[in-house]
Amino acid sequence: MRALLFTSLILSSGLSHAKTDEEKAIEQENMKQCVLNELVSGDEQQTLVVVKEKCRSLVNIEKMSAIDKRLVREQVTEHNPNVITPHKRNYILPLTYMERKSDVVIESPFNEAPEEFLDNMEAKFQVSLKVPLFENFSDKDQAIHFGFTLQSYWQVYNSDISAPFRETNYQPEIFWSNVLDEENRLWGDEMITIIGMEHQSNGRSNPLSRSWNRIYANLIWEHSGYVFSFKPWYRLPEDEKEDPNQPEGDDNPDIHHYMGYFEFSGAFKRHDHEYSFMLRNNLESDNKGALQLDWSFPVWGRLRGYAQYFNGYGESLIDYNQHVERFGVGVLLTGFL
Repeated sequence: MRALLFTSLILSSGLSHAKTDEEKAIEQENMKQCVLNELVSGDEQQTLVVVKEKCRSLVNIEKMSAIDKRLVREQVTEHNPNVITPHKRNYILPLTYMERKSDVVIESPFNEAPEEFLDNMEAKFQVSLKVPLFENFSDKDQAIHFGFTLQSYWQVYNSDISAPFRETNYQPEIFWSNVLDEENRLWGDEMITIIGMEHQSNGRSNPLSRSWNRIYANLIWEHSGYVFSFKPWYRLPEDEKEDPNQPEGDDNPDIHHYMGYFEFSGAFKRHDHEYSFMLRNNLESDNKGALQLDWSFPVWGRLRGYAQYFNGYGESLIDYNQHVERFGVGVLLTGFL
């Protein structure tokens, strides 16, 4: 009987105003997810009226900003034990072409293959997720999350050296987020503040070990459908190594010179096409940093086509001090907006 009541709630959640097919599809999917989550893991004592009001308040997208829509999608699935909440993008780029333009010489990740044996053509993919650690703040717009991002570079077409994974970077982080009320926003239609700490490493032993730790703040805001993020950071200092091969100490003391001190990014969506950019810079005379451009578009079902262009330093930790230019195409599983 309860299942039938929830099913009827889904079917009776029509709109009082005309909406586009995309808006209707989003609302119907959000309503379905919300109702099912309340059925499976919600408070058993809540009435149908309570569930109905709760889900309708979550899925009414008439006045929702792009940030609100992203938050709602996360909220209606966050406590479902069979769903993983995405953090950053999740994608697979089976075809990428890379050129290194730097004169910096690095040791090969493969003892049997010098650096010149690596192919310019390789695959790249990223997996990123997050889970809530604490949400019982008096302000329901605040939460603490744990996030984890894995990014890997695969010499899949290089049969001469058995198609190995050239580099994999691991990035765990813990962060506090706060969705600001309208009266507390500095500017824009929506604003989120985030403070966190993250570690990034490639999990290798010397002399190929690369890692660093940083504390960051992230200010995310939206204006007229355009979403921006400004993320400055402070690198936590490490002891200098007396011997480059000793396990303790700083593996890459100059990484901030190439990775910069902040990241500025933006994204917007038009006709179900998502466009975004990312910019890093060291604010020094040599102007080292990076630029990334992204475009995703619908293909089939939830799968989206994805094109990515990167130019600069710090794409991967093993190449952090090399100027890299890469273009890749593939499939996007989860985006920003």
